[in-house]
Amino acid sequence: MAEKRSKLSYITVPSQVTRKLSLQSLLLVSLSKSSGATRPGFFSIRNPRSLLQIIFLLCIALFSFTLVFHLDPPCEAIGNRSFLFSSSEGDGDVFWKQPDGMGYRPCLEFSRNYSEATDAIMRNRRKYLIVVVNGGLNQQRNQIVDAVVIARILGAALVVPVMQVNMIWRDFSEFPDIFDWTHFKKVLADDVRIVSTLPASHIGTTPDEETQTPLHVSPERIRSMYLKKLEIVGVLLLRGIDSRLSKELSPDLQKLRCKVAFEALRFSPAISEIGNRFAERMRNKGPYLALHLRLEKDVWVRTGCFPGLTPKHDESIRAARIKNPRFLTGRTNLTSYARKVSGLCPLTSVEITRFLKAMDAPRNTRIYWAGGEPFGGPDALRPIMDEFPLLYNKENISLPGELDAFANRSSILAAIDYIVSEKSDIFMQSHGGNMGRALQGHRTYNGHKKNLIPNKRHLIKYFLSTTISESEFNSVVKKLHTGPTGLPEIRKFRHPGHDVTAYPIPECMCTGQQPQSN
Repeated sequence: MAEKRSKLSYITVPSQVTRKLSLQSLLLVSLSKSSGATRPGFFSIRNPRSLLQIIFLLCIALFSFTLVFHLDPPCEAIGNRSFLFSSSEGDGDVFWKQPDGMGYRPCLEFSRNYSEATDAIMRNRRKYLIVVVNGGLNQQRNQIVDAVVIARILGAALVVPVMQVNMIWRDFSEFPDIFDWTHFKKVLADDVRIVSTLPASHIGTTPDEETQTPLHVSPERIRSMYLKKLEIVGVLLLRGIDSRLSKELSPDLQKLRCKVAFEALRFSPAISEIGNRFAERMRNKGPYLALHLRLEKDVWVRTGCFPGLTPKHDESIRAARIKNPRFLTGRTNLTSYARKVSGLCPLTSVEITRFLKAMDAPRNTRIYWAGGEPFGGPDALRPIMDEFPLLYNKENISLPGELDAFANRSSILAAIDYIVSEKSDIFMQSHGGNMGRALQGHRTYNGHKKNLIPNKRHLIKYFLSTTISESEFNSVVKKLHTGPTGLPEIRKFRHPGHDVTAYPIPECMCTGQQPQSN
């Protein structure tokens, strides 16, 4: 009889591990059977001792891999959660298909009037703007973008933004801890003069402090409110500028917002290095999906929704909301059910899982989930893991001690999540928010990478239905999300959710010769 084809088993081990393993544990093992006498050699399958040695070496390699990436134990990995032997390549071709950018590319050419005004702004040594930004990382990013634009409107130099201590997460990070300060100044050198401190001539100046800037204020209103005082005092201090600047600005100022958000605000070298390293680990077996989970306890409290895990969990959220009614944000007159059917609640793990399955995500899809600890711990993630077992976050793909320097630094940890998510093949958010909008715009600007944005308002009745079949549900989901999402989408003017940093077309991206701004 002809000899049966040999079975080959390859073991892939990260380079960090290879230095620690013996050469034998990385060998290519060939197990073969023949109708004749057993082939001589160390790896003879008919030699029980050799077979045990082979199994031992395989286990060492797999166990070492799990130590590095905190993945599942070798025996379980071989069963149904193998990061080693699974690959998304060749599976889910439609799911991984990327959108056509239709020729749109970044274009930030400013008008002649803008460039001429820059000279006077750079020569001015009288006016300085100090801005205190608050909130989480992406809320801070939004405020920094607006701070640069406000400084340009007022013709003032911008002092490095002051990062207010986050009282929820107790993060004491300052601007240079999170962002590349040198790069920030260099990129904006033709737009705004940026300084690290006030000059000696202004050190003793008591700044004119403003904390009540109106919502969605226009550039003209900013000048009428602050310019005269600024010219007299020399220093203006602004607090709480989140959502204060209008989203409808001149073409030049819209381009400036994009320039700050997508080019100037680069993370510090230390954060960029580890974020890129984690992204490469996720990619080392093919494409991956980044999932921004909004399942933290404070999200449930603030949205007025319930996680639906157990009655005990729901009661805990209800008690927290009663104790701190100010935490509930927006539409306080709605019941939790009304919020749910209006699409105002985060998707639960069960809903996320059903959505991904309906979109034909392969079971071996590698998912990186970004965000804080879900309320309910591992049980909150169980529905996703049961269907998509290759589920990871920054903690379980990091080497031992790799994140120690960033312990209790929520903004830095969020920055790592941002980098890994921005570089993913597909990005999905379970609930709207600053990070989702920022990544949507950033991924469009950097190449129209695929985004999955569940249409919660239209989907929720199908999620709640007890009569719809799974096949009918899948058909509805596909109809509501046709084509590879991430296609160029023109910003809708005067639409409250269509900020240029989330929808950079047409102000910041074009297909051909860009018309000059006025």
